[in-house]
This record gives sequence, C-alpha cells and structure tokens, in this order.
Amino acid sequence: MQTAHDRNVANQFGPRANAYVESAVHSQGDDLDRLAQITESVAPAHALDLGCGGGHVAYAMARHATRVTASDLSSEMLAAVAATAKSKGLDNIQTVQTSAESLPFDDAAFDMLGCRYSAHHWQDVDAGFREARRVLKRGAAAVFIDVHAPAKPLLDTHLQAVELLRDTSHVRDYSIAEWTDKLARAGFGVDALRTWRVRMDFPVWISRMATPQPLADAIRTLQQLAPAEVRTHFAIEPEGSFMLDMVMLETVAV
Repeated sequence: MQTAHDRNVANQFGPRANAYVESAVHSQGDDLDRLAQITESVAPAHALDLGCGGGHVAYAMARHATRVTASDLSSEMLAAVAATAKSKGLDNIQTVQTSAESLPFDDAAFDMLGCRYSAHHWQDVDAGFREARRVLKRGAAAVFIDVHAPAKPLLDTHLQAVELLRDTSHVRDYSIAEWTDKLARAGFGVDALRTWRVRMDFPVWISRMATPQPLADAIRTLQQLAPAEVRTHFAIEPEGSFMLDMVMLETVAV
C-alpha cells in the first residue's frame, strides 16, 4: 500500500519519465562505467536496480547479468524503462512497481544490487537499506550512488532547501558520515568510496522536474542572498547553474 509520500514521488516523476531516460546527467558518467565493470566481475545471476528511475543502472548491469529486475514507485517510469530496454535489445530486464521500504522479493533473492539517485527520495531510508540487505545474498555486491550533503550545517541547509523547492518529493541528501553509518547498521560493509562533482545546468535542472515558476524563483532568490561561503562551495553561476557533490559507495552484504 502506497503512503502519501510514495504517491507524491510517483506523481512527481511519472510524467517526467522520458526526461530521466534521456537526461545526460543520469544516462552518462564514469560511475556507470565503474558499475558496469563491477557487474562484469560479479557476473550476477539476478541483479536489482533499486529505485531505477530512468533505468540507467539496469541497462549497465544487464549486459553482464543473466537477469535484472528494475524496481520503482512510478508505473510510467517503469513503462519507459521497459520500452528503452527493448530498444536497446536488452531482453533480460523485468520491471516491478514497489517502494524501496517494502520490497516484494524473497530473502537473498539477488546476488547484486545497484541504487543510483534514488535514496534521497525515500521516506524511511533506514528501512530501505534494511530491505536492500534482506533481499541480497550474503557476500553480494551492492553499489550506492547519490548526491551527498556537505558536513557544514550552513552548506547542508542550503542544499536541502533548493532540492526541496525544486522537487517537493525530496527528503534528504545525506552526508558521507550518514551514508556510511546507515549502511553499516543495515548490514553493509563499505569496500570503496569515491566522490566527484557534477554541474547542474539550472534551466535543464528545473525543466526536467517541471518546477513551478514561483519555486524556481525562490531557488534563485536563495542563491542570490546566500553567503559567500555557500556561493563558493556550490560554484553558483550568475544564471543559477551550480555544482553538486556526488558519492559512490561500493559495498558488500555482510
């Protein structure tokens, strides 16, 4: 049964499914190349793309996995993923509509998991990580990729504010300390961690989510009134484009 938050997420992303399939930020990156390398080395019989969005993790894993399940809250997103997989000749991808916090899969059903740009939308991220661990076999590889929040409260507050104004389904971008602590408590050991930055083109970033103009204007006001430390950290440009901090955690189910 979907919660009100789940419905908000689905309503936010469903109408924009094709935008996320086609998004350059989501469809490209060294992190996807690394994920494909990990999948090739694991050669999983059954891999899970948890919170698949546009399905880019599923596409990367499908070339080296026997079978991939792509899960998401949005039926429209899943339909776009299924159509894209077919167009790519990837006939080993199946889709399942579900929330991350209550997965309809058996214990130890998967021997690899990928999760990219999804966890910051989960209402209960700890429950989502516990479910991820439950459906994985012991020793399975799990790769988590997402935005990470700066440790400084000043910077963190700015990030959460602009994220929520852009997308009302946003819950939280977690700090690296929060990521590692939550994953450890859910039963994951972090083998490797790397960070990098990605430039968000403001007009593209806003249009991809169809952010209402008053909320987009509020983001610009926050940027313009932000202290110098905030403007410097996020490299905020005159028209609003800025840099986001990303993290990739290569973990194992222990």
